[in-house]
Amino acid sequence: MRDESEIREQYQFLQEQLDSDEMNHESVREMFTYYKRALGWVLEEEHI
Repeated sequence: MRDESEIREQYQFLQEQLDSDEMNHESVREMFTYYKRALGWVLEEEHI
């Protein structure tokens, strides 16, 4: 399992990608949204 700092780093990267003006293709945007959501769930589960 990856450590928390690595997961947070990936989560931050995805957040920045979603906020980027270059990210305008809807299917790509949805893909990043799903990854972001999944990483958020992993972080939440580890703290429960």
